[in-house]
Amino acid sequence: MELTTLDDWLDCGEAPPLRGHRVFVRADLNVPLENGRIVDDTRLRASVGTLKRLCAAGARVILASHLGRPGGEPVPALSLAPLAPALADLSGLPVAFSDDCVGAPALAASEALGEGEILLLENLRFHAGETKNDPAFAEDLAALADFYVNDAFGTAHRAHASTAGIVEHVSRAAAGDLLLSELRHLGRILEPDRPLLCILGGAKVSDKLGVLQNLAQSADVLAVGGAMAYSFLAARGESVGDSLVEENRFEAARALLDQAEAGGCELLLPTDHVVSPSADGSGESKIVHSIPAGWMGVDIGPETAKRYAEATRSARTILWNGPMGIFEVDAFAHGTERVARAVAEAEAMTVIGGGDSLAAIAQLGIGHRIDHLSTGGGASLEFVQGVTLPGVAALEKR
Repeated sequence: MELTTLDDWLDCGEAPPLRGHRVFVRADLNVPLENGRIVDDTRLRASVGTLKRLCAAGARVILASHLGRPGGEPVPALSLAPLAPALADLSGLPVAFSDDCVGAPALAASEALGEGEILLLENLRFHAGETKNDPAFAEDLAALADFYVNDAFGTAHRAHASTAGIVEHVSRAAAGDLLLSELRHLGRILEPDRPLLCILGGAKVSDKLGVLQNLAQSADVLAVGGAMAYSFLAARGESVGDSLVEENRFEAARALLDQAEAGGCELLLPTDHVVSPSADGSGESKIVHSIPAGWMGVDIGPETAKRYAEATRSARTILWNGPMGIFEVDAFAHGTERVARAVAEAEAMTVIGGGDSLAAIAQLGIGHRIDHLSTGGGASLEFVQGVTLPGVAALEKR
């Protein structure tokens, strides 16, 4: 993969100097907000490194991101305005804010920037042209800067105006440090030190069928948890009570089980379960090996958690994406926590992605023991399937 990097610009005498130039940085600042308050600033912190490097080089940084899904119209609750002071605090740099991401006011604000200063643009998705990859909108974004940096791995799997279209209209384009780190670490899942252990959780088989099929061919061990495990168990005739299942995916689940066996991949499924009559934690819970009617699986049982944890000890490379149960409810979080600690203690190269998996790591305070915490859920899963990411392909093309 041949990409221009910040090092190429900053360390090569033949590269264009950045001092005084406007650099458009597409970041992933899609953080959770509650009443205008940032609940989790992980993505902000992840973006600061690239911003500080550019500002130290004297660049005038135009920072852009989306937030939520406003549907192409301004939604005050999804404004990026609260992020400007937070970014200033985290980076120690001056951060101004533009009420729009295109148009005369945004252009004037970008031209008024001083060296080493940042202008945060309003939510890109307040304009329908962003998700439609509208050429005119992409050109309007490009008009704000001289160079372009994509540091938003979390949206690199989307062919949007700010991730793909804009590259056609700028003189130079490069990958940011965060994007590059994601590609390098996830690339080690595609070419792993073996044994490769992949732990996947989540609600639906349909959400992760593609990656399950791919990993069943490439992984040495594939451990499945979360509600989607019950579709596999039901597909092979086991009792799952009132657990969430996708009957229309039973045939695909059985095919995947056969595929794993034929390819020599050990596919682990729960053998015991934490069950409850309700998913919100209001009812009683118990541990069973066969789920009776009127009860649903809400977490992997201790026997299963121990087996999955033991699998991490012999692995050389580990990918984990998705919780083992209804992690939001404390009583149903034990399986996820056991897996989290096991991954953190493993001697393998470890990569974790997915909101709940990252939340478990953060809650336990063990993130520093993981080799790579991926900021891109959907993008990371597509990448490990070998899918070409439009945002990365646009940079390669240049």
